[in-house]
Amino acid sequence: HLHQALAFAQSTGGSLSMVDMFCITTALMCGTAGLPHVIVRFFTVKNVQAVRKSACWTLGFIAVIYLTAPTIGAFSRVNLINELHGTRYEDAPEWLAQFEKTKQITFNDKNDDDIIQYTGPLAYRTSDGKLAIADSSAAKAAMDLSDNASDPNELEFGADIMVMANPYMADVPPWAIALLMAGCIAAALSTAAGLLLVLSTSLSHDLMKKIINPDITDQQEVMWARVASFGSLVVAAYFGINPPSAFIAKTVAFAFGLAASSFFPTLLLGIFSKKMSREGAIAGMVCGIGFTFGYIVYFQFLGGDASEYLLGISPEGIGTLGMLVNFAVALVVNSFSPEPPAEVQAMVEQIHIPSGAGEAVDH
Repeated sequence: HLHQALAFAQSTGGSLSMVDMFCITTALMCGTAGLPHVIVRFFTVKNVQAVRKSACWTLGFIAVIYLTAPTIGAFSRVNLINELHGTRYEDAPEWLAQFEKTKQITFNDKNDDDIIQYTGPLAYRTSDGKLAIADSSAAKAAMDLSDNASDPNELEFGADIMVMANPYMADVPPWAIALLMAGCIAAALSTAAGLLLVLSTSLSHDLMKKIINPDITDQQEVMWARVASFGSLVVAAYFGINPPSAFIAKTVAFAFGLAASSFFPTLLLGIFSKKMSREGAIAGMVCGIGFTFGYIVYFQFLGGDASEYLLGISPEGIGTLGMLVNFAVALVVNSFSPEPPAEVQAMVEQIHIPSGAGEAVDH
């Protein structure tokens, strides 16, 4: 009710269909489980018991973050209205000018009264000048509001500003903001380090050393690792400067969808199926990530229209279908491929039995 009273769209009344929302959620969940830099972190623990404890702590912290994020977002919007609505521009908080310089927030004084007005994205003025609230974004879009004065909102900002401006709106001390930013930078560097480690070792050791040229020296293997790291940094820098979407969460959803369509099925089949062949795993990964990547590129960069969505699924959720494609292709190709070597099957069997578990006892 608070969300509606503040004239913001209902949190459960978005434009996404149930199928699309389900696919987005599934892609995020499976993508998280399949992220390579997350999997690598479990290699640093000493035994299976430590892995389980680490997973429990991780899930606990993730639950806290995800459950509190909507609340923080709602109260951030409350703070924004309380801080700015009805305030003279020259009396506005200092942080407004800071974010205006970076064009994160723009102020357009439509009635030239030098007073900031913002009542929410659903607000509009009727023909007699009275303030009214539309039932939904679609209802407001269907109205003829071409007149600039019919939209009372004089602030324009993106969704990400709710995160960045919230500490300033709440008068958090600068040292606390610095600690928060340090934590964000540390998390980003940790993620980048894990990803670079996986990418470099995958190219230099798994691809070059084991498949393409087993005779390369250690020095050449290190060289290929450096090439992979540098190439990854160049690609990451490009997409950092030119993100696929202005909304950060949307870009992150693409990455999780790609992980869900490539790594997650292979990881799952590799653990629970002793007879999953290399050919099946590779074919599944190539088809899954190829399908997902092509879908994202078409709708995000090549001008695809939402009316063309497959089964009404947006690019953010297509990773779920890519994951199913991966599973299907891997299982089909595996049925025509030779079984893995006996030592590989023994290794998979050993994974199922934690070290120190002892012999099974029949009661």
